[in-house]
Amino acid sequence: MLKTTVLGMVRGWRKGLLGGAFASLVALVPEAEAQVSTSWVEPCVENLVEAEILEDVPDRLNVPMTRAEFARTLDRTLERTFPEIETPRETRFTDVATNSPEFEAIARLERRGFWESFLDLVFGSDRKLARWEMWVALTDGLDYRAAQTPRSLLDRTYRDAILVPPDIEAAIAAATERQIVVVSPSGEDAHWLYPYRLATRADVAATMCLILAKDGFPNSIPEEYAVRVTVPEIRGVWLTNVDSEVLFSRRELRQAIDRLHRLNFNTLYPTVWNWGYTLYPSAVAEPVIGRAVDPEPGLQRYDMLAEAIEYGHRKGLRVIPWFEFGFQAPSYSELARRNPDWLTQRSDGSQTIMEGEHERVWLNPFHPEVQQFILDLLVEIASNYDIDGIQLDDHLGLPVEFGYDAYTVELYRSEHDGAAPPEDYTDPDWIRWRADKITEFVGRAFRAVKAVNPDAVFSVSPNPQHFAYSRYLQDWESWERIGYIEELVLQVYRDDIDVFAMELQRPEVEAARHHIPVGIAILTGLKNRPIELDLIRQKVRKTRELGFSGMSFFFYESLWNWAEDPPEVREGGFAELFPEAVVAPDVID
Repeated sequence: MLKTTVLGMVRGWRKGLLGGAFASLVALVPEAEAQVSTSWVEPCVENLVEAEILEDVPDRLNVPMTRAEFARTLDRTLERTFPEIETPRETRFTDVATNSPEFEAIARLERRGFWESFLDLVFGSDRKLARWEMWVALTDGLDYRAAQTPRSLLDRTYRDAILVPPDIEAAIAAATERQIVVVSPSGEDAHWLYPYRLATRADVAATMCLILAKDGFPNSIPEEYAVRVTVPEIRGVWLTNVDSEVLFSRRELRQAIDRLHRLNFNTLYPTVWNWGYTLYPSAVAEPVIGRAVDPEPGLQRYDMLAEAIEYGHRKGLRVIPWFEFGFQAPSYSELARRNPDWLTQRSDGSQTIMEGEHERVWLNPFHPEVQQFILDLLVEIASNYDIDGIQLDDHLGLPVEFGYDAYTVELYRSEHDGAAPPEDYTDPDWIRWRADKITEFVGRAFRAVKAVNPDAVFSVSPNPQHFAYSRYLQDWESWERIGYIEELVLQVYRDDIDVFAMELQRPEVEAARHHIPVGIAILTGLKNRPIELDLIRQKVRKTRELGFSGMSFFFYESLWNWAEDPPEVREGGFAELFPEAVVAPDVID
């Protein structure tokens, strides 16, 4: 549909068939004054010549560029940043001969996906390139997507946004967010886009320089010629009490918040439920566990959550408490020892599972007392603290081999005419029954939090759906579709950047992005697993290119420590990723 519609636009615009109401609108847009001087782009052109992207400085930079010229220029540009690919032996374009000078560039770009949205079987090498065609081609091949609502962004940014048809508004918005749109300075807040005008050699050269600048190429385009927009973005970090002491003193916590504020982070996810204890003074936990707060000495001296909220808000950060352990608990914990009937088990009666060197048990998510305990903790925080939200993660589920405890078996029998659960824990109906029960509980949790704190964002940070559902009975795709999730921070801890990108483009993730802010969780390292800064940069860049609503890093300690690079180098890397402060996307209407 998109290709058909846009092809029609090509034919209409390029043949001068603009008529009726659309022609009237075009007539209202002032003609851009001819650029007598091209001095603004000449340093960029000289850099492109030096990099052998352009063979020589063109005689006239204000003349339109042909599609073939554009293909050759873009192909040479990509050689600097993209992995080399083999030149295809043929192309779908019937008018591009294999012995033509532009064949190799057109064919390679076709393989990279640059012509998907607006060209069918005819390339038209000698036809002049329209500005909108350039942006659509670039967002196709570079896989740029807009994080914001396209029409709203365009209307705010361009005085002639009405001239951008619906079928290409997402591409133009993505190009705008990625800051590769070149305009004539207007001296006003809103720019003239001129999407239907022909792209000049100056336009194309400047755009190539802006693309390359993301990889360290000299950015020689004057600020007033490049459209700059602020993109709301989650910039979060998890604060935990595992391999970290950042939460154990007011001084350490404040220093951490100061550091994150200085580096333009905007969201804290401090753990409040971990290792079978709360990390804040809890009247709910005390009678159940025997302690109101984790026994760590530092946590006895102050209310960590209250301090994080008060000081975090003072520095302009959102604070969203994180229920890190969910239904999980250490096997030796007071929670497990005092409440043996709350634990679930495998079909052979075993109850423990190893996570590294640590032995865990799982609370039965189907048991009403377990559910009420977790609900009471959530409501306690939502009622008593000035939180910006509450976050559940991948532990609010159940390993698929569990669920054979007496309570759950009897519950299943009561709903299946006395039949016992299947012995095969991967049985699809048995998985679905347990997953649906967890979904029902998430609905109860969502309603309970909203009843006492309607403005608190209900955030969830799960694993990818295919893993979360089949291994931990978490059907977050259904949670999101029903409306229980208001912010999704998807854990994609993959070292291979191509696999990372693949996970981000799954259908359920794409569907969620149309409803709510979706951020990506990026692993910055573990104590025995350092992550290189370059890989972190690649993941942030890919997350932005694909138009996600930001990212959160696991976890605070590994932002700076345990890597080969010294902490000051790591800190400098994040300063480059976040050069200016932005707000997180608005979640609640």
